[in-house]
Amino acid sequence: MNANLLEKVFGTKNSRELNRMQKTVAAINDLEPELETLEDLELRARAEGIRKRLSEGASLDEVLVDTFALVREASRRTIGERHYDVQLLGGIVLHQGRIAE
Repeated sequence: MNANLLEKVFGTKNSRELNRMQKTVAAINDLEPELETLEDLELRARAEGIRKRLSEGASLDEVLVDTFALVREASRRTIGERHYDVQLLGGIVLHQGRIAE
């Protein structure tokens, strides 16, 4: 009985994880209007900037938002399809070395 009450108040571990990751998805979505206005060469320059940050010691977690936003925009431009938020969540989970269902 107490466990059910706690889940109702605080949510399940899964729902808390999803809420935490949803903040990352929101940050990716926030970059979308800016990236849509960039020319292709400017997108490539942004990708090079990410590579440079990685070579200077940045972690993959530190560049995740920028990288996912760039991939989403590149996909939209090249194949005409935009990643859904749930697909971004799945990618984040896989990046963390976990299994997404």
